[in-house]
Parts: sequence; structure tokens; C-alpha cells
Amino acid sequence: MRLAIIGAKGQVGWELARRAPMFGHEVLAWDVDELDITDAAAVDRALTTGGADAVINAAAYTAVDKAEQEPELAFAVNRDGPAHLAAACARSGIPLLHISTDYVFDGTKADPYTEDDPAAPLGVYGQSKWEGDEAVRRSLSRHLILRVSWVFGVEGQNFVKTILRLAREREELRVVADQRGCPTYAGDIADVLLELAGRISQIDADNAWGVYHYCGEPPTTWHGFASAIVERAKSDEKLKVRTVTAIATADYPTPAARPANSVLDCARLIDRFGIHPASWREGLATMLFALHDR
Repeated sequence: MRLAIIGAKGQVGWELARRAPMFGHEVLAWDVDELDITDAAAVDRALTTGGADAVINAAAYTAVDKAEQEPELAFAVNRDGPAHLAAACARSGIPLLHISTDYVFDGTKADPYTEDDPAAPLGVYGQSKWEGDEAVRRSLSRHLILRVSWVFGVEGQNFVKTILRLAREREELRVVADQRGCPTYAGDIADVLLELAGRISQIDADNAWGVYHYCGEPPTTWHGFASAIVERAKSDEKLKVRTVTAIATADYPTPAARPANSVLDCARLIDRFGIHPASWREGLATMLFALHDR
């Protein structure tokens, strides 16, 4: 297939562009410099002339705290951008695979969240992403919305890179231990999306369009994730950090509230496509190896 990848320089977009040829796909890779998805006319021109068979949208405003101070920009990218893409895809008769987030939920549920649980975002980022999802659903029947959580990867900024930087600078790291979720390697997300793109004829035949969850396993806390990062990184380099201390959310106030439970139930993706969650520890090892080689 010929895939238009939007947000090609981000965490997942970079992996999509790099891995697509391994799945036999041809790539049109666009980042904001080449295509601003907040510009409806530009989106329409790009998809009309690009000749893509499908679009994968990995572009997003992901600065969760900063979004509280920049709501207009967050909504322009996360709501209006996907709306423009979906409308252009509908006019061109091609499907859209769109990445969403666990932050559409408020985290008050004790069990993992399913695709049918009601959304209740806690902040601007989650709300803007939810409204983008809704816009895609309204405009385009042939859509796949893949909700992911706690993304980390070689490109872009993320929790792993922050912990590595702090571990080189400080003897103690204090990390929240009462928020649970599923770290997810960007490369694994890319593989899932590329696999699904290759099954579009099957998805059409089975009318399997809609929302799916995908995340790494097993669930952990930010503290557990940070401890694993430090432990793994110590095998490759000498770090200054000596202890990773567990703290409560209340001890680390942030402009935007985070859900206490971000664990996603991936059963629907497993049942319909046989795609299973990957180990985030293996993804972490792959990422650290790639960073070490740079």
C-alpha cells in the first residue's frame, strides 16, 4: 500500500516511516514542516494529489501540562487536525488510522478500560484528543482509532529520556507510585498500525472499523517504570542515581491532572486481529540499545 504518514518526525511517526518498507508499504512521510494538519485546505491538497491508499495520523500536541496554558493550539492540532484529515479521507475514499490516548479516561475505574467505557478527560490534552476522536468518527466510517498509553521511543521527548537525564544528574529520583498504566514502545505501536494497514481489505470485509486499545504489558506505576529504566541503563553506563523513591501524586503537583488508572484492556484487538500486547521491558531494552548506538 501507499501510506501517508502524518507526524513523521514524532515518536511513533518516525518508527512508522522507518518500518513501513519492511511491511511492503510505500511511504509518503509528512511532518508539520511539510503538512500543517490545522490547515484544512493544505490537508485536502496533500491527500488529493498524494495518491495515498490510506493515512496514518501520528501527529499530536502531547505536552500535557503545557496544554493547560495553550488550549487553542492543543485543540487545533488534536481536534481540528484529525477532523480535517477525516474529511479529506472521506472525499478521497481512503481510510484513516488515527492514534489516540488513555488520557480520554479519568482513571477512577478499578479495572482496565475497555473501548466502550465512557470518556471523561481530566484536562485539556485529554479533552482535545477525545474531541478529535469524535470528529473522526463523525466524518469517516472507514477509520481505526488506536488508543495507546505511556508512549516511549527513540525519537522525541518522553519519560524514559527524562529519567535517564535525571539519573545522570541526581543521586535520588522521586517518582509517583500511585498512578498505574502500561508503558508502550513506539516501535511496537508502529508495527501494529502497519499490520492493520496491510489488512484493510479484511477490515472492510468484516466491517471491523472502530476503536481499539493497544499498550505494553504488564501494567506498572511510574515509579516501577522509572526503577526498570535505571536498572536497565546501569548495565550500559555509570549513573549518579542511587535510589528511586516512591512518592504520591499529591507530593508532585502538576498543572494537569493525570488519571490514577490508565491501564487499557486490549482484548478486542486480540480477538479480532490476533494482535497481542508486547513486553514494554523488551521495548525498553531495544530503545536503550538504539540510544547507546547513536
